Amino acid sequence: MFTHWLRNNIVAAWLLTIIRVYLGYQWITGGWGKITGGGFDAAGFMQGAIAKATGDHPAVQTWFANFLEHFALPNVKLFNVLVPWGEFLVGLGLILGTFTTFAVLMGMVMNFAFLMAGTVSTNAQMIILEIFIVVAGFNAGRIGLDYFVIPYIRRMFGRKERANSYQ
Repeated sequence: MFTHWLRNNIVAAWLLTIIRVYLGYQWITGGWGKITGGGFDAAGFMQGAIAKATGDHPAVQTWFANFLEHFALPNVKLFNVLVPWGEFLVGLGLILGTFTTFAVLMGMVMNFAFLMAGTVSTNAQMIILEIFIVVAGFNAGRIGLDYFVIPYIRRMFGRKERANSYQ
């Protein structure tokens, strides 16, 4: 019942828009700060996360520390580009309501990566809000550019629209 309301109700669409814009603002400001700050380097963050993978109750699981140490850290230059631009583009997508579901899923991937690296901060709160947007599907971007973009893409790929997509 709640899922149906989230996915179809216009009041839910407005509430989701507020949540979406809030999350978008959080992502876009974080990304823009890293892009324009001139000195973003994820190496220190990764090394700190690797160091948290020790002791009886490590904050970072061994498998994730191994991923960071053997893949992410050697490719830190790639992550120095992907993280800030990923944050910025997720924020832009959420604020504009364009490819909302994809944007929020990519935001969740980053939030989970930050959590697995031992950084709680606002990541847990953001994941909870992002779950509502994922469950709502199209309705989360209904008051945004998805209202125009998604039907166009569906027509382009020959997918029929649901009768109640715009009600």
